Amino acid sequence: MLLLGLLLLLPLLATARLLWGWWMLRTLHLPPLVPGFLHLLEPNLPFYLLGLTQKLGPVYRLRLGLQEVVVLNSKRTIEEAMVKKWVDFAGRPQTPSYKLASQDYQDVSLGDYSPLWKTHKKLARSALLLGIRSSMEPLMQELTQEFCERMRAQASAPVTIYKEFSLLTCTIICYLTFGNKEDSLVHAFHDCIYDLLSTWDHWSIQILDIVPFLRFFPNPGLWRLKRALKRRDHMVREQLRRHKESLMVGECRDMMDYMLQGLRKHNVEEGSAGQLLDGHVHMATVDLFIGGTDTTATTLSWAVMFLLHHPEIQQQLQEELDRELGPSASDSWVQYKDRARLPLLNATIAEVLRLRSSVPLALPHRTTRPSSILGYDIPEGMVVIPNLLGAHLDETVWERPHEFWPERFLEPGAHPSALPFGCGARVCLGEPLARLEIFVVLMQLLRTFTLLPPAGALPSLQPQPHSSISLQVPPFQVRLQPRGPGVPGLGDSQ
Repeated sequence: MLLLGLLLLLPLLATARLLWGWWMLRTLHLPPLVPGFLHLLEPNLPFYLLGLTQKLGPVYRLRLGLQEVVVLNSKRTIEEAMVKKWVDFAGRPQTPSYKLASQDYQDVSLGDYSPLWKTHKKLARSALLLGIRSSMEPLMQELTQEFCERMRAQASAPVTIYKEFSLLTCTIICYLTFGNKEDSLVHAFHDCIYDLLSTWDHWSIQILDIVPFLRFFPNPGLWRLKRALKRRDHMVREQLRRHKESLMVGECRDMMDYMLQGLRKHNVEEGSAGQLLDGHVHMATVDLFIGGTDTTATTLSWAVMFLLHHPEIQQQLQEELDRELGPSASDSWVQYKDRARLPLLNATIAEVLRLRSSVPLALPHRTTRPSSILGYDIPEGMVVIPNLLGAHLDETVWERPHEFWPERFLEPGAHPSALPFGCGARVCLGEPLARLEIFVVLMQLLRTFTLLPPAGALPSLQPQPHSSISLQVPPFQVRLQPRGPGVPGLGDSQ
């Protein structure tokens, strides 16, 4: 009887909330509203949202269940909000799933904007950029060479490259964060991350953020998520315990050491106000794994897929690498600071990131105070979604926006910049690490192998259709044909 009463109450509550929202906003000049409330069920949501701009323009509102959001679909509107008016749009919505996953917002990615959040982000970013700067690139080169040797041992057999990339990126982050690349640790964190991501992505979790009171009903998906989070937190706490027990003042073996030392220094200088806690180091570590494993592996997989479809560009890339480094695979490489020596490789990476940003809708923002975009009023507390795909396919900015055309980034003179990692105060924390990984891995992969489709069958370039915010690469395999003296090149294998 109680359950029946609650079910009858739901439509009344939804109607009351909509009427109250309409009454409060009646005097504002708001963006146009898209009819309906089941938009989250659309396959390939970023493309769907971009398609709505044909009738409504680059700024509009829509309802995701009971929640009303504003969507920005052009480079101009995203930069106006996130760069020019960044303080207005720097907040994060405080949703049930965010609170559950982020230890009550002790988190850089999901935490709301505040002075303590700024300090937390500064600590994590310093650990990433300064704490291990001297060792990061050589370490990445070493792990990538080991990866290529493992792939070489498979003797041109078809490889599920996404899985291999995800293990590689997880290994890199384990080594950078914990100073440990043991297979058992890497596989434990890898399995934990993907269990967590697949559980979070399920509709039974996504719906809690748009219809929050459903969290009071039995939900097997929510139970699975809590178990995955408990496992995650246990593993990170164990690493924190080990690092704190062996920490030596002034010595930083890895990023966790750097953050723990930075935490102590900050709290001594700041006193009791605005203190950082162990939980902040814990969640910064979680951010690095969640944000730096699947997303980078997905981008690398899209790069391989585009090069399978464009063998002429792959051959040009290999010729560029051979000119700079010689035709045989050796221990030499182009350092990231000298990446201008490989202009086509840089252009190809930029084009992959433009067309297939792994998280094209970024994470939702929330207005911290009343603001405006293109003359439309945006009230305080409004959830705002920047559709980065809209910025990257904006016909007013890009020539032939839907084509894979790396040469657009080689043309003389100024060219527009893409926003694959977002922009402004909420730009992705791991952008420098991700760009370095993509550069190093693709350089070594193309220098060592020719990428060929299995049995001549090209995989689809269409993202997996599902009701998620990401553009996940469809399952595919690739043959990695070793290059070197006496080994046929790309042109000979066709």
